[in-house]
Amino acid sequence: MVASAAGFSARIERICSSDDDARTLRLRLLVEIDRAVGFDHYVWVLTDPETTVGASPLAAAPSLADVPRLIRLRYLTALNRWTTLGGDPVASLDRATQGDLGRSLMWRELLSGYGVRDVASVVFRDGFGCWAFLELWRTSRPPFEAAEISRLRELAAPVTAAIRHAQARTFAGGPSRTGRLDGPVVLLLSPDLEVRGQTPGTHDPLRRLVPRDDDGPPVPAGAYNVAAQLLAVEAGVDDHPPWARAHLRDGVWATLRAARLDGSPPAQERDIAVTIEEATTAERLALFALASGLSARERELLGHLAAGLDTGEVAAHMHLSGHTVQDHLKSIFTKTGAHSRRTLLARARGS
Repeated sequence: MVASAAGFSARIERICSSDDDARTLRLRLLVEIDRAVGFDHYVWVLTDPETTVGASPLAAAPSLADVPRLIRLRYLTALNRWTTLGGDPVASLDRATQGDLGRSLMWRELLSGYGVRDVASVVFRDGFGCWAFLELWRTSRPPFEAAEISRLRELAAPVTAAIRHAQARTFAGGPSRTGRLDGPVVLLLSPDLEVRGQTPGTHDPLRRLVPRDDDGPPVPAGAYNVAAQLLAVEAGVDDHPPWARAHLRDGVWATLRAARLDGSPPAQERDIAVTIEEATTAERLALFALASGLSARERELLGHLAAGLDTGEVAAHMHLSGHTVQDHLKSIFTKTGAHSRRTLLARARGS
């Protein structure tokens, strides 16, 4: 039975007001979305707010073996791409193509084989960046109706805020020593995103990025995402850089980057190296500020504090009075939940 509109909104708001981590939050929301709208398969990817590139996917696709192909095609398909959804955060493939689904590269080369009849795409974006995108596939049901699209549209604002807040909470205790990475690891992929090889220690961060409920080998979906973005850049589909930050565990954030190997074959035929290493201080600081919802002025002030400036020096650099600096600092404390400069900087810098 389809849930009522009022009941749906109330349940969504209740879940979004929880302190769930981003994975639990998405799983709980999917239950309510399925009750209210209905779908057969889904892909929900957390993205880096600055690059819009995914690194922490959650999915229920028909075939695990098709995951590399699925990700590659999604990044190469311009139609209804999360990076191009503007004022309206929701789009239907059936509506965007006026029923001619073959206009979508992803549908032609993969989804048609699954019998997909429509895909609803939702982007979760606010003034601080792009935090995630969700795609719902329908195979056994008719295309999404206008009322169902409207319900999905209701999700955008509260869920965006909830995801951002969940990411901000990962900084609350600072990074755990046991959760840290022991240096960078490298995953080698073919141009079609098949795994060629990897350095020792790669399994652990991959398992953290995409947890599995069984004991099977880790699915390198986070690595596939940044590599697929490299392919999208090369194809002229999107111009965001092929890297993304993702939370591993216990306050530790990693940065994934993709690059072609040097060699004699044409660039498109060379293998792709994906590196996974702890986010630098600057990368972590920038993400902390965005996740915490700091204004541009507050982000500038935080940067000065992280550089070691005192109140007087910050005031001089920002052409503000000392009182105004203190007012900005109080606002930062409120938004981050920190109660001292020392705690604030420890969380932001990870040290």
